Amino acid sequence: MPESTGETGRATLAMISREASVSMSTVSKVLNGRSGVSADTRARVEELLDRHGYSPRGQATAWEPFLELVMSETDTQWSAEIIRGAQAVARHRGLSLILTQSGDRHSPAPDWIDGVLRRRPYGVVLVLASLSPQLQRQLRTRGIPFVLVDPSGEPAADVPVVGAANYEGGILATRHLIELGHTRIGVVGGPDDVMSARARVAGFRTAMDAAGIPIREELIRPGDYSAESGISAAEAFLSLPEPPTAIFALNDLEAFGVYAAARRLGVSVPEQLSVVGFDDVQGAEWAGPPLTTVRQPLTRMAEEAVRIVIRIRDREPDLSLRLNLATSLVVRDSTSRVAS
Repeated sequence: MPESTGETGRATLAMISREASVSMSTVSKVLNGRSGVSADTRARVEELLDRHGYSPRGQATAWEPFLELVMSETDTQWSAEIIRGAQAVARHRGLSLILTQSGDRHSPAPDWIDGVLRRRPYGVVLVLASLSPQLQRQLRTRGIPFVLVDPSGEPAADVPVVGAANYEGGILATRHLIELGHTRIGVVGGPDDVMSARARVAGFRTAMDAAGIPIREELIRPGDYSAESGISAAEAFLSLPEPPTAIFALNDLEAFGVYAAARRLGVSVPEQLSVVGFDDVQGAEWAGPPLTTVRQPLTRMAEEAVRIVIRIRDREPDLSLRLNLATSLVVRDSTSRVAS
């Protein structure tokens, strides 16, 4: 008869080591992300830990008093607001915050998981990334709670996620421009593989369809959430025989790029070109002119993500794993009625 996985942590580790035909120290190395284990052995031990639903107990569950915030970029206003929110709630809980820059918009770097298993944080918040099922299993078998903020893809239903109403925000931005009389509206897109970007463009299309305004596909150009992509798209738009009278940029950095291109080409904002951004980062209200944008509650998104980590750690019952926060339109001076 096979041994029950309901034994003590030590007995369970002994069972794993026997089934994997490795020593207890090898299983311990895998559990704690240490080196000195071959890839095949590591994979075999991980599979057994997952199959038996291993859950560490006693000393193995010890964690360090810090929260790990994982981001691919840390030097933007967008990331600064995320960091501010996470730090506030972590500090209130008596936790330090460590910031890890790793990977890209898809996932952390391959070596990240070994490091986090060695560090044994209280919990992990990952921003603009997704986690493979294997990484999710590794964190869960070590008892490390995790939450995704604004993930690039669509996570499984059991993965905790905090996001924003990006689709509705796209509708708000576009409807605002339509109400000002604009029908030729350009869109500076975002990365095609990022869920928030796709949702914002979908909101644009919905608002245009609802108003009965034909969508000109040449007025939707790719972008990557950078100011440079805003510059490139705006220069292309403004060189058209019939340029757009308004541009919806999928984030504020792209909108600032649109500003730069307009200045270079002698196009006045908002008299000749209305511009709407998305996010409402700290510099938006100080831009010239102050930027009309869709406010994404970035600081609160990070705060709520940390609170979910805490609730998971505290084993709160009936915990909701999905939180989608509302977006809102902030009207400033970068939009005006279309010139007659």
